[in-house]
Amino acid sequence: MLTVHHLETSRSQRILWLLEELGVPYEIKVYKRDAKTRIAPAELKAIHPLGKSPVVTDDGDVIAESGAIIEYLAEKYGSAGKGELAHLEPPRGTREYRQCRYWMHYAEGSLMNWLVMKLVFVTIPNRPMPFLAKPIARAICAKVQAQLIDPNLQAAIRFLDSHLARNRWFAGDEITMADFQMSFAVEALLSRATGAADHPHLSAYRDRIRARPAYQRAEAKGGPTIMAS
Repeated sequence: MLTVHHLETSRSQRILWLLEELGVPYEIKVYKRDAKTRIAPAELKAIHPLGKSPVVTDDGDVIAESGAIIEYLAEKYGSAGKGELAHLEPPRGTREYRQCRYWMHYAEGSLMNWLVMKLVFVTIPNRPMPFLAKPIARAICAKVQAQLIDPNLQAAIRFLDSHLARNRWFAGDEITMADFQMSFAVEALLSRATGAADHPHLSAYRDRIRARPAYQRAEAKGGPTIMAS
């Protein structure tokens, strides 16, 4: 039986969404974050040495990393996808294939780096520290965000909104692996970046995936995609 080792409010939500879309039977094991540190529990290291999520186990194999898991599931179970899900991996050599591959890499290789940094630098001033250190930490974090993180997030917002103005899905007219990979990054971007909601095509894309019954079932099973502020 395929098992998803799911950490709450994490990237593994997109794995649940894909499985719900495909209708593939699976088990879900939910792991809770530490209430204070928000770090994943040590139990995940029993599944994979890095102790990160998502991780899936299937027929004795352990597969980690979102992109690798999505590609594995599309390869093994993609034939279950009918109608609009019939092109999870577009035909090689096509524009759609190249677009799909690009966004599969962009999600983690470019966008999530800045989103993680944003979360870290927002959180640091609220962590326990000596009283006199707090204003220094706050000033440093604000400067890093203003001069480095936020400009890159704003560039990403404009880039994504422009692309989605011309494409219903990330690789074109059909939903593909890229949409599952990008879904968490889009949710995080609209949650964390200033002014992100003012970009209508990006917001419409987020609303479109949220409206899908499979997406709603995934959140019902795994909890909310993004941690509440």
